Amino acid sequence: MLPNTGRLAGCTVFITGASRGIGKAIALKAAKDGANIVIAAKTTHVNPKLPGTIFTAAEEIEAAGGKALPCAVDVRDEQQISNAVEKAVERFGGIDILVNNASAISLTNTLETPTKRVDLMMNVNTRGTFLTSKACIPYLKKSKIAHILNLSPPLNLNPLWFKQHCAYTIAKYGMSMCVLGMAEEFKGEIAVNALWPKTAIHTAAMDMLGGSGIESQCRKVDIIADAAYSIFKKPKTFTGNFIIDENILREEGIKNFDIYAIKPDAVPELKEKKSQPPPKPRSGAVAETFRIVKDSLSDDVVKATQAIYQFELSGEDGGTWFLDLKSKGGNVGYGEPSDQADVVMSMSTEDFVKMFSGKLKPTMAFMSGKLKIKGNMTLAIRLEKLMNQMNARL
Repeated sequence: MLPNTGRLAGCTVFITGASRGIGKAIALKAAKDGANIVIAAKTTHVNPKLPGTIFTAAEEIEAAGGKALPCAVDVRDEQQISNAVEKAVERFGGIDILVNNASAISLTNTLETPTKRVDLMMNVNTRGTFLTSKACIPYLKKSKIAHILNLSPPLNLNPLWFKQHCAYTIAKYGMSMCVLGMAEEFKGEIAVNALWPKTAIHTAAMDMLGGSGIESQCRKVDIIADAAYSIFKKPKTFTGNFIIDENILREEGIKNFDIYAIKPDAVPELKEKKSQPPPKPRSGAVAETFRIVKDSLSDDVVKATQAIYQFELSGEDGGTWFLDLKSKGGNVGYGEPSDQADVVMSMSTEDFVKMFSGKLKPTMAFMSGKLKIKGNMTLAIRLEKLMNQMNARL
């Protein structure tokens, strides 16, 4: 972990979406220096699915050594942003750092993204970032530290990053384009940068997207908090950068990233399968893969997954196959499932076998276009978790 230096003592950090997850982690890291934290987030009442409110976050920040100002803010509402900024300046005398962390996500393709969800992502991610930055900039200009940090990805116009979730990518790239423009506009006055993780980060939102057990594939929020802290230590001349968390921490001298990893301990154990006969010829690789999958299923796996998957495979030994993880004990087979599939995956038989045997990461297959997904993306992510458990057996 990156040690605290005390550099942020007395500084005021305005963070959107700071009631939980990455935003709160950045807040707690700064609080250990004795920073003032403005928690600008929507959650004022406990949500059983998403733990944490602006008030519980404030308690944690105070306990960590910082001063907290919880403000109920929906970044889609310009007046709420302005009110929070005014309260921050009145309470702490100014604003030194802004973290635009609040974000909405929907990893769905064009035809399956409702207009309401498109509006939400555009208004929270792009518009909310722009408006919050606009409100804070007059005060950031007066600060000796003066940083804006957006949690958004590097700008890469390769179509692969758009084709499966066009609206989401546009909304996140809007945040990144704010970095591009504002870094140049306020050069010498305010450092404006973007930070993005190299791997998935475990948050309550990720649990909702991927289901129980998804944390085994993620890193802790601490890696983003440490990377953000590293950026805040840099001068105003460090601006216009699109930073990957691991890269900047390597520059800080961190070599062991296992400290940020979350070990898999919440995924139900698969049944031990009995010894398998020698693999069938290549033409039967898909059938062999499904047979091994079937032998590995259990009621616990079915209970944790609760989904039906349909595979449209091209090439030798291809066709339509299914994996039923809703029925008691689970089932697999050739042809369409008896009930409607929640997720339909299309790919070649060769890539299918590689994916289930761990030679091809599902995420990479999806992003490179080798795997096409139609249906519930949350349930698709759950299947990836199951594949990781099976890799050693296939």
